[in-house]
Amino acid sequence: MSAGSASERRRHPGLNLHESDAHPSDGEVVFGFWVFMMSDAVLFALLFAVYASLGANTAGGPGPRDVFELDPAAMETLLLLSSFTFGIASLAMKYRRGMALLQGMLATTLLLGLGFLGLEVHDFVGMEDTGALPQVSAFLSAFYVLVPTHFLHVSLGCVWIVVMMVQLRMSGLDRITRTRLLRLGLFWHFLDIVWVMIFSFVFLRGLL
Repeated sequence: MSAGSASERRRHPGLNLHESDAHPSDGEVVFGFWVFMMSDAVLFALLFAVYASLGANTAGGPGPRDVFELDPAAMETLLLLSSFTFGIASLAMKYRRGMALLQGMLATTLLLGLGFLGLEVHDFVGMEDTGALPQVSAFLSAFYVLVPTHFLHVSLGCVWIVVMMVQLRMSGLDRITRTRLLRLGLFWHFLDIVWVMIFSFVFLRGLL
């Protein structure tokens, strides 16, 4: 491989796209997005730390065993493990397997994400019906900051998927669309990882 070819490939960290797709600004854009992702990781780390500090302070109100249900949380975990479908979309983009497969996998990822959001809304409504509101205790305040922050991120991710599906239909797989899909993939996989941590640290730990 020539030095120029290796240089072109380094401009696409995270996904080895074709050399013809490279552009001098792509590496800078993707690196900037990595910086944003690291700042988001710091945000969630702080929220986890707050929850760890306040999770036992129920102030006589309902605790984790009173408000958490394992089955809905497990179903949400299965739905949001849509990194698999997005991974297929990324491979379809990399190896140019056709727009139908790429759009189909993005649509499947979107449906899984929307299903996750629907189940979370159902959980929040159920908690409200039992009086488990954020003002009741420090535990619930910390919970309603951590989990809805992730909910907001998934909502934005779903909107982003819709935007990319429209752009693919209008512009096809040009260089700009490819790098935008790359950044969307990084964001979506990150949200999956954060949810696995929430499921393990908040729900499983609270129910044990």
